[in-house]
Formats: sequence, structure tokens, C-alpha cells
Amino acid sequence: MEVLEHFNLKNFNTFRVSASARYFVNANSLTSLRDALEFARHKQVDYMLIGQGSNLLFRQDYPGLVIEMNIRGRQLVDDNDRHWIVKALCGENWPAFVQWCVEQGYYGLENLSLIPGTIGAAPVQNIGAYGVELKDVMLGLEALNRETGELRTFSNADCQFAYRHSIFKGELRDQYIIYSVSFRLNKSPVVNIAYGALAKALEGVPDNEITPEKVAQTVCKIRRSKLPNPSRLGNAGSFFWNPLVSLQEFEQLQKAFPGIVGYRDGDQVKLAAAWLIEQAGWKGHREGDVGVHEDHALVLVNHGHATGAELVDLSERIQRSVHDKFGVSLTPEVRII
Repeated sequence: MEVLEHFNLKNFNTFRVSASARYFVNANSLTSLRDALEFARHKQVDYMLIGQGSNLLFRQDYPGLVIEMNIRGRQLVDDNDRHWIVKALCGENWPAFVQWCVEQGYYGLENLSLIPGTIGAAPVQNIGAYGVELKDVMLGLEALNRETGELRTFSNADCQFAYRHSIFKGELRDQYIIYSVSFRLNKSPVVNIAYGALAKALEGVPDNEITPEKVAQTVCKIRRSKLPNPSRLGNAGSFFWNPLVSLQEFEQLQKAFPGIVGYRDGDQVKLAAAWLIEQAGWKGHREGDVGVHEDHALVLVNHGHATGAELVDLSERIQRSVHDKFGVSLTPEVRII
């Protein structure tokens, strides 16, 4: 295990902001991961895990150990009459894994195409898009106990999934590191195009041509049209979660703002954060090298040499203005360090 000191993290976060880690380790095996945890204990420093830095914003240097989760591997481990069981290790790139599954005829992940990040990060916040969430396709996972170094198996139910939430963000926060994830995927092509934007994009396409491959291609096209490529413009995709309000609160908001965008989610309504931010006047806003994307108000961007502190300051001003206008609180989806 090689430990690097005073390591610049600019190329390890998609905002492309400069920040220094006191120590840095590339963990590419279970052994090196355990060694890295022991190193942090020995040095008596905090540590944090990163995948591809697609959900991170460093507003300052990190005084401890940054562990890059780079443990890779994917394989078909079992099957039955209806399903394939596919296992992937935590460092696998999520978009590449989804594409591989579709190419192999392992169906069910198509709606989750092109979500940035790694396999290990996906269950933590129960990633979801276009009507599908991770909980709908995950069979189980293995996670490393941070204190004992032992692996524990979690079933889907054990993970206590909810909207952008799991037990790893709640009761077991900072106690486990996800090592591998197993998926139950369909042998027969089954598509889910109920989500509005996806259904609209596929209008006019004959039913027999709406295949899992077509759904994956369409999702990728939609995402690319909405979200800037972080290799060209620093960003972490959607900066805020879509807030949930009660039905009564939504009705009151509708009276005051007839055009407000919301979607029923059980006994609540999920508001479109992008609409709220745009109505508050932030879409396309720029000051220096920080700004809000001109095509998507939910995306904060680094136009070149912005600092993390500047981006956090902008996000906080957006939160205040949305709350002042609508009485609705926005919560960052991006992890701020």
C-alpha cells in the first residue's frame, strides 16, 4: 500500500476544485482497504472514502486520509428460470456496469443509465432515475465493518431503503464500507417507461421497438441533453434533492404559484427543485467562475477556477432565496466536506 502525502484532489472530484488531502491511498483490493483503515488508526486521523468524486464538494483541505475505492470486478454468479444474479465490486464504474449488463442481456438497470459514480456508492443513497430505484433491482450486498474488518452480508430488506436513503445513511452511518453488490436482473426484456420524461421521449416509437437497449439509449440521450459533461465543465449533476411536502402544503403552494411542478409520491408530493430555483431567478446566473447552468437550474458549475467555498456560498444563497419565496427548504444532495 502506497501512502501519498499532501495530495491534490482536483482530479478526484467532478467539480474540479483544488483541495489537498494530508494522506491519500488507492485501495484496489480488500487487503489494501483494511491496511488503509489500520493506517488511519495508527496515525489517529479521520478518513473518508471516495469513488469517482461525482457527489463531492471540497470547500477546504482535508486533514486526514482520503481512500480511493478502486476495487474492481464483475461477474455472473447464478441464474434461474427468470433471473440472472450478477455481482459487482465497489470500485466498478456504475455507467459502464449498466452498459455491460444491457449488452449481456441482463435487464433491469436501463433506467439507471449514465448515473455518475461507482457501485459501492449506489446503495448508500438508493440511487434512482426515471421511475426505477436501486432497491428495485438489488438482491443484497457485502459490507466491511470499519472497526473489525469483517465482511457482513445485507439483504435488500436489511438496507431499509427509502427515497435517497438507506440504513448506511441512518442507523449504520459510518460503520460499514460497501464491498460488493449483487443484482437480480431479468432474463426476458421488461421495460419501465412510466416516468413522464421518458414516456414523452419515446412517443411515436412502436411498442415492439421499445427494448431495454432502446430505453438505455433514450435515458442516456436525455441525461446528456440536460447535464453538462464534468470533463468540460466542473459540476456534480443535481446539487439539491427534490423536496417532499405534504398534500396540504402542495395545495397551498399551487394557489400561490399555479405553475408549480410537483409529482405525487405516496402521501406526499415531490417538488421539482429545478423549477423552484429557476423561479427564484438563479438559472444561468454567473459570478466569476461560479454559477448555475444555463440549461438546468439544479446544476451548480465551476467555470474554471472556482473554490469549493465559493460554490458552497452560492448554494446557501440559493437555499435562502427559495425558502424566502416559497417557504420550501432545499437540502444539498452533494456531500460537502
